[in-house]
Amino acid sequence: MSVASYASLTIQSCPRSLNTLLDCNRRLNFLSKSGRLSDARRLFDEMPHRDAISWNTLISAYARSGLFPDALCLFHSCPHLHSSSIPWSSLISGFSRHGRAADALLLFRSMLAAGIRPDPYSLGASLRACSTLPSIIVGLLGHALAIKSSLDADSFIAAALVDMYSKCGESAIAGAVFASVPIEHLTNRVLWTAVISARVNNGDHFSAMDCFRLMRAKDMYPNQFTLPSVLSACASELALGFGQQIHAVAIHTGLDTNQFIQSSLVSLYAKCSYISDAKMILESAEHDDPVSWNSLIVTCSRAALHEVVLFLFLQMRQRDIKLDEFTHPSALNSVASVGHLCNGCSLHCLILKTGFTNHQHVGNALIDMYAKCGRPKIALEMFEDLPHKDIVGWTALYNGYARHVSHESALQLYCLTRAARVKPDEFILSGVLSSCGELTLLELGTQAHALAIQLSLESFRSVGNALVTMYAKSGCADEARVVFDSMSWRDAITWTAIIMGYARNGRGCESLPLFDCMVREGAQPDYVTFIGLLFACSHSGLVGIGRTYFESMEPVYGVSPGPEHYACMVDLLGRTGRFSEAIELLCQAGQAADLTVWKALLATSAMHRNIDVAEWAAKQVLRLDPSDAASYVMLSNMYSWAGQWAKAAQVRGMMRASRVYKEPGCSWMEEEGKVYVFHAEDKGHPRATEIYEKVREMLERVRAEGYVVDTKWALQDVTREEKERGLAHHSEKLAVAFGLMSNPICKPIRVYKNLRICGDCHSVLKLVAKVYERVIVLRDLNCFHHFMGGNCSCSDFW
Repeated sequence: MSVASYASLTIQSCPRSLNTLLDCNRRLNFLSKSGRLSDARRLFDEMPHRDAISWNTLISAYARSGLFPDALCLFHSCPHLHSSSIPWSSLISGFSRHGRAADALLLFRSMLAAGIRPDPYSLGASLRACSTLPSIIVGLLGHALAIKSSLDADSFIAAALVDMYSKCGESAIAGAVFASVPIEHLTNRVLWTAVISARVNNGDHFSAMDCFRLMRAKDMYPNQFTLPSVLSACASELALGFGQQIHAVAIHTGLDTNQFIQSSLVSLYAKCSYISDAKMILESAEHDDPVSWNSLIVTCSRAALHEVVLFLFLQMRQRDIKLDEFTHPSALNSVASVGHLCNGCSLHCLILKTGFTNHQHVGNALIDMYAKCGRPKIALEMFEDLPHKDIVGWTALYNGYARHVSHESALQLYCLTRAARVKPDEFILSGVLSSCGELTLLELGTQAHALAIQLSLESFRSVGNALVTMYAKSGCADEARVVFDSMSWRDAITWTAIIMGYARNGRGCESLPLFDCMVREGAQPDYVTFIGLLFACSHSGLVGIGRTYFESMEPVYGVSPGPEHYACMVDLLGRTGRFSEAIELLCQAGQAADLTVWKALLATSAMHRNIDVAEWAAKQVLRLDPSDAASYVMLSNMYSWAGQWAKAAQVRGMMRASRVYKEPGCSWMEEEGKVYVFHAEDKGHPRATEIYEKVREMLERVRAEGYVVDTKWALQDVTREEKERGLAHHSEKLAVAFGLMSNPICKPIRVYKNLRICGDCHSVLKLVAKVYERVIVLRDLNCFHHFMGGNCSCSDFW
C-alpha cells in the first residue's frame, strides 16, 4: 500500500482495514513521522495487539518532539522494559537531543540497574549526553562500559566517543579512539564527520582538512554535516584554495543547495575578502536564507567592512528577508563604527517595530551604538530598561562614559558593577585601568590589578597593555616594567607604552634600547611609538640620536612625521638652545606646523628667556588660537622674569579684554582613598596650621643645605620679602609638606600638579628628598619628576 493510501485511511477503519500487526505498525510509524501524534496515539490505543515496535514507535515520537511527560507515561506502561533496550534507547536519545543530559544519564543508569544490556544506540545516546554536560568522568565510565560490552569497535560508538572526548577538551584521547577503529569500520561517514568536527572545535583546522583528504582518499563521500565543518576550518585559516575544492565537492554531490553548506561557503568567501563571490552564492540560492545573509553580514562586520554591512542590511530589507536577533547587532555595530547616529536611530525604530528590544544581544548593541555615537545618556536609559544586565552591556556603557563624559563618571559606573556583583571581563578591566591611568589613581589601579590576578585576566594582552600604561602614567616605571616583562606576547601598543612610560618618568635613555628590542622582535613601530622616542630624546638632551630617529621615520619604517613629531624635535632643539635649527625645521614642516609645534617653540624660548623668538612664536599661536591662555601666561611670565613689568601688564590686559582666563594652579595627592587638593596660599585644609608649620620646617632644613630663594619665579612686582613669602606657599610645597606628615617613611610621596612646576619648587623638593631621606614623585603638566637623594630624574631638562 502506498503512503498516499495510508494517509487516506481513517482511524475508525483501522481494525477492519489494517487487520495485521505489521500494517498497524507501518501506519503508526507514518503518522508519528508526519507529526500527527494525536492521530498516532488514537491508532495506538485502538490497536488490538501491540508489540515492542508499536510501543517504541510512539515513545520515540514523543521523545523526538520533546513531549517528555507523554513519553515517560507511555514508557513506564511499556510491558517490554525488562526484555528490550529499544524503548530505553528512544527515551535516552530524546533527552540527549533536547539538552536534558542529566535526565538521559539517570535513565541510562536505571536501565543498567534493571539488568538491560546496552546496545550501540542507548550507549551512544548516553555518550552524547556526556559531551553535552560535558562530563569527562561519566564519559570515561561510558567508555569502560563500551569496552566491557565489546561495543568499542562499533563505528557508531567510536563516533560518540570521539565527540565526547573532544567536547571535554581531551583531543589527544579522541584521536587515539579514532586510530583504534578497525579499518573495515572506517566506512562510516558519521565517524569521519565526528573526527573532523572534533578537530575543528579544538582549533586544529589543518588537521581537520588533512582528515577530510584522507576520507576522500578512501572514496568516502561527505554528507551535509561534514562539509560545514571542513569549510569552517578553511575559513578560520583563510585557506581559500582548499575551500574552493570543498565547494566543488558540494556541487558534485548535489549538497551545494543545503542552507548550512551555503552559509558556510558565504562565511568562507567573506572572511577571505571575496565579498562578490559570497554575494553570488546568496543571489543564486533558490530561496533567500536568513542564515546565509546573516553569515555574510556578521563576517563583514568582524572584518570592519562596515559600509558593506549596511548595504547588505538594506538589501535584506528590500528583499523582505526576515531580520532576527543576529542581524540587528551587526548592523548596529557598523553604524556605531562609522558614527552614523541618524541611521542608528532609524535602526532603533525598526527594532522597536519588530519587537527585538528585549533580546539581550540587540539591547547591548543599542547601548554600544549610542555610547560610541556620543549619546551616553540615551545609552544609560537603554541599559536601565534591559531585563538582564550582563557584562557586555556594562562594558559598552563604561566605554561610552569614559570616552564622552568623564573618566570619573566611568569609574563610578565600575563601582556600580562591583556593587551589583557583576564579574568584570578583560574589556571592562582594561577600561578601568586606562581611566585610573588618566586620573593617576594609583590605589584604585592597583586594586584593579589585584582583581585581574584573582580572575586570571592579567594574561590578556589588552589588560597587560592597560597595566603597563596605568603604572607608567602613575609614575611607577619599575612596576610597569615588571608587568611588561611578565607578558608572554607583546604588540606595538605594549612596546610603545613602556617606551613612553620610561620617557615620561625621566628615564629616556632606557627607552632607546627597548626600541631596538622592539624592532628585533618584529613589532612594527607606529606613529605613537616615535612620539615616545622623540620625547625621550628631548627630555634627555639627546639631539643627535633624536635627529637620527626623526630622519629614519619615513624611509625606514614608513611612518610620515606629523605635528607631534615636529613639536618633539622643536622642543629637543629648543631645550638645548639651538633656536636657529628649530626655526629651520619648523619652516620645513609646512602644514604639519600646527598649534602644537608653535607652542613647543614658545615654551622652549620662554625657558631660555629668548624674548624675540618667544614674541614671534606667541604671535603665531594666538593667530591660530586666540583663546589659548597658556601662551598669554608664558609671554607675560617671560616679561616678568626680564623685569619688563609694563609689557607683562599689557599681556594680562589683553587676556582680560579677550576674556581668556588662566587655569588656577593646584596640586593634589591621593591618601587612603581620598584626594586632597592644594592651591597657593591655601588655608582651607583641616590641618592647615600643621601644614604651614611643616613648610617652615622644610625651608629651614633645606637652607642649611645651601638653598637660596630664587625670586625670579615670583611674577609680581612686589618687594623681595613678599616674593619669598609667596614662593614659600606654592601648592606643590604645601602638598609635599602634607605628604611628609601623613605618609609612612617607606612610602613615596606622590603629588600631581596641573601646571609646570616652578624652578624654585624644583630646587626645594630636590633638597627635601635629600634631608628627609624620602622619595618624592611629582607629575606636572610636562613629565614626572622623581626626587631622590638631592637629584631629579629630569636631569634639569624640565
